[in-house]
Amino acid sequence: MAAIGKIRSWGPVLATVIGLALFAFIAEEMFRSCEATGNERRQQVGEVLGKKISVQEFQSLVDEYQDVIKMTQGRDNLSEEELNQVKDQVWQQFVNNTILEKEAQKLGLTVTDAEMQNMLKAGTNPMLAQTPFVNQQTGRFDVTQLTKFLADYKKAQQTPGAGEMAEQYQRIYNYWKFIEKTLRQQMLAQKYQTLLSQSFLSNPISSKMAFEAQNQESDIQLAVMPYSTIKDTEVQVADADLKAKYDEKKEMYKQYVESRDIKYVDFQVVASAADRAALMKTMQEAQQNFQAGQAVAEVVRKAQSQLPYSGMAVNRGALPTDVAAKIDSMSIGSVSAPFETKFDNTLNVVKYINKVQLPDSVEYRQIQVGAETAEAAHKRADSIYTALKGGADFEALAKKYGQTGEKQWLTSPMYERAQNLDADTKNYLSTLTTLGAGESKNLEMAQGNIIVQVTARRAMVDKYDVAIVKHAIDFSKDTYSQAYNKFSQYVSENKTLEQLEANAAKFGYKVQERKDLYNSEHTVAGLRSTREAMKWIFESKAGDVSPLYECGTNDHLLVIALTKVHPEGYRDLADVEDALKQEVIREKKFAKAAEKLAGVKSIADAKAKGATIDSVRQITFSAPVFVQAAGASEPSLSGAVAAAKEGQFCANVIKGNGAAYVFQVLSKKQREGAKQDDKQQQTQLKQQAMQAASRFMNELYLKADVKDNRYLFF
Repeated sequence: MAAIGKIRSWGPVLATVIGLALFAFIAEEMFRSCEATGNERRQQVGEVLGKKISVQEFQSLVDEYQDVIKMTQGRDNLSEEELNQVKDQVWQQFVNNTILEKEAQKLGLTVTDAEMQNMLKAGTNPMLAQTPFVNQQTGRFDVTQLTKFLADYKKAQQTPGAGEMAEQYQRIYNYWKFIEKTLRQQMLAQKYQTLLSQSFLSNPISSKMAFEAQNQESDIQLAVMPYSTIKDTEVQVADADLKAKYDEKKEMYKQYVESRDIKYVDFQVVASAADRAALMKTMQEAQQNFQAGQAVAEVVRKAQSQLPYSGMAVNRGALPTDVAAKIDSMSIGSVSAPFETKFDNTLNVVKYINKVQLPDSVEYRQIQVGAETAEAAHKRADSIYTALKGGADFEALAKKYGQTGEKQWLTSPMYERAQNLDADTKNYLSTLTTLGAGESKNLEMAQGNIIVQVTARRAMVDKYDVAIVKHAIDFSKDTYSQAYNKFSQYVSENKTLEQLEANAAKFGYKVQERKDLYNSEHTVAGLRSTREAMKWIFESKAGDVSPLYECGTNDHLLVIALTKVHPEGYRDLADVEDALKQEVIREKKFAKAAEKLAGVKSIADAKAKGATIDSVRQITFSAPVFVQAAGASEPSLSGAVAAAKEGQFCANVIKGNGAAYVFQVLSKKQREGAKQDDKQQQTQLKQQAMQAASRFMNELYLKADVKDNRYLFF
């Protein structure tokens, strides 16, 4: 019993211990849950209507779009600017499709497989013409070719060791799946827009009013009291005036995405005088070596030119524009002195070797000859070439050796911009461009032979054999190091915006400003490689100063101060004060002008009060009239004139954008030759309404709670 009593006496202690243990368990689970949620959020590129997209999903969509562009344009890579455009397009498509799918779901709109099949059978959608499944004879999409490809693709996937063929099938299949997905999204959007368009109607009354608004013309005599004749100092703007105007216009100053204001110092590192002198020495050596007759390819290589020497004569358009302009003043065999080109920041030396006439395009056919050894290939090629010389049929010989021998075209752009050509390739291209039509040649290559026959030549043009030493005027490591140390000192000694501004000139820098930077932008201050700087801007507080950033193409140094954050919602009055002040001043000037014109009963009275008199013809309600004397477009004047009767003097002073007005209607008449077509007019009104309604996506966007975090990742 004593033991039981003792245990009971421990009850409160045991309850506390158990409670703490339970709390620790629950807290641990909560911590894990919060950590998992935080990790998930850190991996989210964005969110639309509660639908989240991770960085992996977004990158997959970007890669998909890139592959489509590369395939359709025959590209290997995209530039940084092009890639940014792709990311923007992918994001916009994700946003639009998510919003549209949600709206379509509410309405029960879908795109069925049967509808998709009907569209493919019709083959009229423009996107289908961009696929590989186009009938070459009709120039139209052929669904049977698609069906055959899908069957072949499935077979290739099931065939082991298909290798390169399977990869090619996969690329085309991926491209088709992208087209198919896009077509479905396009059809859904068309359904939604068609449904929306049916809610817009017109009627004979609105048709008649619209016709009159467009075609009833008025000629007036106008008295103009321009606001410019009243000095700004003659009107007083109080804080209460600005507050009242702000309250009136507040909805205009609502922003739906946060923006931020920054001030920054951007310094570009450029070549020093010593750097330029060292480069000039290299260029002068290249000039001397050219003049001494050294092998041009070796001179170009030794000088580390940006443009290797291919040894091929090329079209003028394939030459850099500065080089093409330079050879106009040079003779064949001459060498230029080093010259600078500002637009690409280079020094250049040019040797003008030769000018020849060659075909811009060549039609040819070929037979590739191989064997177990190069010697056996040469011997077999000699036999084939001898047979051709004896009158044998080219295609028959080609088929005998497992080839088609079909004709194909070689055009100048296919080889003129090649960076490097080996000896065999150069010999091959030179042969094709110099053989006459009907001539053949047996080309001996390192691994075998190629027998070529030129069948046609087109467009004989001037081509230029030019050796170019082109070198960027770059800064040296020492120059960059000095610039970096100086900028680093400036940043480390100036920790606040006030200090940055006060001491910038002493270091030779200039503080610049950028207002309303959005996180959807790809660069800061228009500089490449500023993603880390962008992340800093949108994670910092007003008044913070950033660390030093190395950016651009490794040639810019950047420091940023965050000056203000504009959150979602209404802009502060101080942000829009200047624009409001101008509106208040204009209204007060109108009041003064209206006071001068008060009580006038004729144009002559208005002139006596100091108004400028002008005649304006062919005013219609549907278009704002431009008043030369005021230098402004005046829709309110057009409305007032339309409401006045012929011969009437309008003594009510009209408030315009650039002046106060009174006017006399001289005449009203229908535009000559205008005839109302009620049906056509109603159709036009409906189209106008639909055009206005086409902005529906923007309205839906504002309600979609879109969160764009791309700046954290891209």
